[in-house]
Amino acid sequence: MNDYLMSPKNDFVFKLIFGDEKNKHILIAFLTNVLNMSEGELADIKIINSELLREFKEDKKGILDVRAQTKDGEQINIEIQILPTEFMPERTLFYWAKMFVSQIKSGDTYDQLKRCITINIVDFECTPLKQLHSCYHLIEDHTGHKLTDIEEIHFMELPKLFDPATTIDENDPITQWMMFINAKSREVIEMLAQKNKHIGSAFDLLQIIAQDEKARMLYEARQAEIMDQLTRIKSAQTAILKAKAEGIKEGKKEGIKDGIKEGEEKMVKAMLLRGMTIEEVASIANMDISKVTEIKHNQR
Repeated sequence: MNDYLMSPKNDFVFKLIFGDEKNKHILIAFLTNVLNMSEGELADIKIINSELLREFKEDKKGILDVRAQTKDGEQINIEIQILPTEFMPERTLFYWAKMFVSQIKSGDTYDQLKRCITINIVDFECTPLKQLHSCYHLIEDHTGHKLTDIEEIHFMELPKLFDPATTIDENDPITQWMMFINAKSREVIEMLAQKNKHIGSAFDLLQIIAQDEKARMLYEARQAEIMDQLTRIKSAQTAILKAKAEGIKEGKKEGIKDGIKEGEEKMVKAMLLRGMTIEEVASIANMDISKVTEIKHNQR
C-alpha cells in the first residue's frame, strides 16, 4: 500500500492538503507563490470552511473549495474544477460577487468591503492566453488604469502544461505547484519535492492521507463519481453530434433550414434521457434553461 498514490487534482484530496488548519503552512506556501504575497501578510490566515463533507453528490459542486481569510479581512477562495464547465468566467464572477457582498449587512458602509480573491484551478482551457497562470482585475481599456484591486480572479489551467505554444519554466514555483496538482506518478512528485520543500511537505501529507482507509474509500468514491460525470458529458457530446446530423438530414427532407431546430430538440431529449439535469443540459447545449424546460415538458 506504500505505492498507493492519490491524485491531488481530486477535489476531496486537494481540500485535505490545502484546507486543513493543522497543515496551514502548505496553504500559505501555495498562496505566497500564486498571489505574490509575503509570508508575513499570510501568517495569520484563517481557513473559514475547514469542515469536510463525507458525502458527495452532483448537485453539490464547488462545496469542496478552500476558503480563507487574512488578518486584514481579505477573503480568498480556491476551487479546483476537473469537469469541463461552460461559461466559466461568468460562473466565476457570480461566485466572486456572492463572496464579496456577503461581507456586509444592511447599514454597513462600503469602506468595510475588503479585497476578495478567487483562484480557479481548472482541468480544461478557459482563456485564450498562452500562459499557465493568468490574473484579472478591473482595468480601464485605453490606459490600463486599475479601477480597484478589490476584485482579483486567477486561472491556473492545467492542460496548458502540455501545450507546445505555452512557455513552461519548471523552476517557477507556480508551475511546480501546477505540476504537483496534475501529477499522475510518484516519480514526478518526488522530483518536484526535491526542487520545492513546500511541495515536499505536501507530498509527505499526501502519503499520510493515503494510509487512512476511510480517506481511501472516500477518494475512490469521488473518483468514480467524476468518471461517471465525464462519461455522461462525453455521451451528451456524442448525442449532440448525432442529433444535429440527423436533424440536418431530416431538415433537408422537410425543408427546415439546416434542420438545426429539430436537431437541437433531439439532442436535448437524448441528454435528458441519460439522466442529466436541466441545468447541465442547458450548459452543454448552450441553450436557455426555459427552452430546455419546455422540451422536457413536451417530452412527457
